[in-house]
Amino acid sequence: MDICLQKWSLNDKERLKDLCNSVDRTYLSNRMPFPYTDDDADWWLDMISKNDGNNGIFRSIVVNSQIIGSVSVEKLSDVRAKDAEIGYYIDKNYWSRGIVTQAVNQICEIAFNELDIIRITGLVYEPNVASKRVLEKNGFMLEGTLKNAVTKEENIFNLLIYGKTK
Repeated sequence: MDICLQKWSLNDKERLKDLCNSVDRTYLSNRMPFPYTDDDADWWLDMISKNDGNNGIFRSIVVNSQIIGSVSVEKLSDVRAKDAEIGYYIDKNYWSRGIVTQAVNQICEIAFNELDIIRITGLVYEPNVASKRVLEKNGFMLEGTLKNAVTKEENIFNLLIYGKTK
């Protein structure tokens, strides 16, 4: 399967909206609005055009010329300025094929080369076994657990902290 990461462009707006409106949100933060509107897509595409390569690396995940997900590494600030947080999601029709594992590998390499960081942090809700495996397969180590740290709808989850250093 041909998997590559591409910079987002304004031409990707409709696919971005479709993807964000259909993605499984069970283990995503509430930061992504729903429904995902034209204004949301405009804001995201503008933000990443200003910050890509400086405060983060933001890429679409492309399989067979079709955008099927997103992966990003965003720098943190203040005393954590040498740290960045990774995030990702894909269309559930593409789950369990190793796509995100490859995308995370690629974006970590880009982020360590292009950003002034020495570590990448991954935060995972404890029941999200697939996401834990993606990080572990990419050399992230489980560093700790924040007990009952996430409230998502009616559920309360532990938050696992994974880290990978340069």
